Amino acid sequence: MVFVVVLSGCSANYYNTPITSHSSGFWDHYVIYSFSRFILWLASLVHNSYGWAIIIFTIIIRIILLPLNYYQTKTMNKQMALQPQIQELQKKYPGKDLESRQKLSEEQQKIYSDAGVHPFASLLPMLIQLPVMFALYQAIYKTTELRTGSFLWMKLGQPDPYYVMAILAALFTFLSTYITSLSQPNQNGMNKIMMFIMPVIIFIPALTFASAITIYWVITNAFQVLQTLAFQNPFKYRREQRQKEQEKKAKQKALRKAKKKAYKNKK
Repeated sequence: MVFVVVLSGCSANYYNTPITSHSSGFWDHYVIYSFSRFILWLASLVHNSYGWAIIIFTIIIRIILLPLNYYQTKTMNKQMALQPQIQELQKKYPGKDLESRQKLSEEQQKIYSDAGVHPFASLLPMLIQLPVMFALYQAIYKTTELRTGSFLWMKLGQPDPYYVMAILAALFTFLSTYITSLSQPNQNGMNKIMMFIMPVIIFIPALTFASAITIYWVITNAFQVLQTLAFQNPFKYRREQRQKEQEKKAKQKALRKAKKKAYKNKK
């Protein structure tokens, strides 16, 4: 949503001015111009296919962000492991008054601090990707070759006429959040709601954004699905949880038998 609001504030005249090495301002001269040249260079490696250049560019960005995403995943897993303690605190301080809320916040922060968890660390990859999307969007419109180029059935500077990219972007967004939820059974209600809201938030602007941007979203979210499977492997997690549950039940059953046998011997 921040992405949509910021871009809507840019004037049409800004986008109609081609980016060059003489463009003024730090953002235009160093960031957008560098993005433009790099994507054009990638296109020269794949027979001047600007669509493939954007796909390769997206994959490069995702690979660069892998260490940060791995840290994000570890942080989220730690947060989920702490949920039982957080829920106990919420029961301990159920009040809505300022004092109860403050004590709850302080003790939550202490739990996170003791576990070495930074609650807002999971936002870092998204915050880093925002300026990348800004720069990519502006580089497309301010680079004649990208704005007028085509890929498959799409004009890169225009929306996908058949909405295929918008649908795929929403689909991969849902798959990414759904697969993540499989390894996080203690999610609260808001997280479950967001699993269905996020694809809609992606889908609506994707209907009107340039195809080059929706290609970026599709590849980003498809990469995220593969990354989640690699880093979290929810199916393995589910198997391990079932095995732990079976072992727990077996121990409880053995304990009951032992108690029953001890009771009979006592008699």
